[in-house]
Amino acid sequence: MAMSLNQIGAISGTPITTESAGGETTTAVVSASAVWRSPPANIRVSVQKQSTEADRLSPSPPMSPVRGGIRADLSVACQALMTEEEEVVVREHRTGGGGVKETKGVPVYVMMPLDSVTMGNGVNRRKAPGEYNWGGYAELLEMAKKHGLKVQAVMSFHQCGGNVGDSCTIPLPKWVLEEINKDPDLAYTDQWGRRNNEYLSLGCDTIPCLKGRTPIQCYSDYMRAFREKFSHLLGDTIVEIQVGMGPAGELRYPSYPEKDGIWRFPGIGAFQCYDKYMLSSLKAAAENYGKPEWGSTGPTDAGEYNNWPEDTNFFKREDGGWNSEYGEFFLSWYSQMLLDHGDRILSSATSIFENQGVKISVKVAGIHWHYGTRSHAPELTAGYYNTRYRDGYLPIARMLARHGAVFNFTCIEMRDHEQPQDAQCAPEKLVQQVTLATREAQVPLAGENALPRYDDYAHEQILNAASLSDNDEMCAFTYLRMNPELFQADNWRRFVAFVKKMKEGKDVHKCWEQVEREAEHFVHVTEPLVQEAAVALTH
Repeated sequence: MAMSLNQIGAISGTPITTESAGGETTTAVVSASAVWRSPPANIRVSVQKQSTEADRLSPSPPMSPVRGGIRADLSVACQALMTEEEEVVVREHRTGGGGVKETKGVPVYVMMPLDSVTMGNGVNRRKAPGEYNWGGYAELLEMAKKHGLKVQAVMSFHQCGGNVGDSCTIPLPKWVLEEINKDPDLAYTDQWGRRNNEYLSLGCDTIPCLKGRTPIQCYSDYMRAFREKFSHLLGDTIVEIQVGMGPAGELRYPSYPEKDGIWRFPGIGAFQCYDKYMLSSLKAAAENYGKPEWGSTGPTDAGEYNNWPEDTNFFKREDGGWNSEYGEFFLSWYSQMLLDHGDRILSSATSIFENQGVKISVKVAGIHWHYGTRSHAPELTAGYYNTRYRDGYLPIARMLARHGAVFNFTCIEMRDHEQPQDAQCAPEKLVQQVTLATREAQVPLAGENALPRYDDYAHEQILNAASLSDNDEMCAFTYLRMNPELFQADNWRRFVAFVKKMKEGKDVHKCWEQVEREAEHFVHVTEPLVQEAAVALTH
């Protein structure tokens, strides 16, 4: 199981309003996921349940709110995922570079519902930062411990709403929005002056703009408070901390915001560097480069959100600005700012959770559209300096490797031919490139599906992608998500078979037919719980 907690933002969920002891109102959201851990290493965890053959599930990414504590239906859903009697070996991956331990199988995490934590149990303080009401989060973690689940807690500092899969809207906390109202340049800004409140601009990372604290200090204070509150669960129930780095919890700029129809797939997006803090950094970089005239603005010929590369002078294949000296200067600065942002947060996170027995991970977006073009425009506007002539994922992987963090990548379920070919989408080639980058940087790679899928074609694609080489596999996979659809009979049957196959991993001696027979037995045994979970999650 995994859950995501937010201080100045929310990965997913609905607003939670609570009254603190001092009478102040707080707003927060949580994200969670349950995970099916595969066998391996020398760590054993046994769970005594009814006679079945399931593998364990551990938690991973996002959750949200309702009334008092956690949703009552979560317990039965977790039981459906956890029912088993046999002893299970839980697989771990290294926290440093060098890939994973030499054990077979890939643990599968299942994202929990966005509203897993209920109304009245929030974390954020609306008016005064630095104090937290953990409410339903503590209850949720105790439930995870009771059921023998492993939790991946996601520290999220962004708004929920406006991105793919967001089923609700949770803005940044009121006390943060108050500061943005005073200084609008705290928000990411495009060249037309449009402000984006999904996540604070990384340009102000080290500016004491939040009631005397810097954003990095706020993120750090929250993670430190989480560590202190749940220290007794770290390394046992809580095994991983995924650190939010930007919109949707991903290390990127909010270059393709869907809210209000600003961006539509497969548009190229837009650079987000026009707040005064980003422009100040750009100005200094241009002066240092010896071209002060380049420091007053970003590219003015990069088109609009829904253009395609060939619609613009900057991204076009022949003589495009992206491939000029100016383009190299600007894109190097823009992408390095993102890398520095990740480096700052990871430095804090690794220090706070040092010797706590947890892994640290970071999510990177799978921007696969226009991947077949020379400029890779959507990746560039998001902050990934990846073109036909330059690897933009190796620098990210190396930055993560320095901190011993896991590289968590999305769109693992997608196949090239399923995507619009006129937009030159190539998710499979993109995943291959990221795999090579993580291998060279010796950083563990984890995967996640970008969109909900319950079909065998997606499962097969994930199985193939999880096998990185003849001697290596992904260290984990996060399945999106626990909902009524997952517990429908056919979907559940396919999902169980999929997890069984992920568990077997490489060099499996069993034939797939035998694995599927075992999965059918598990489906039969869990049928009453699954039916109950499907009904409960619908309400």
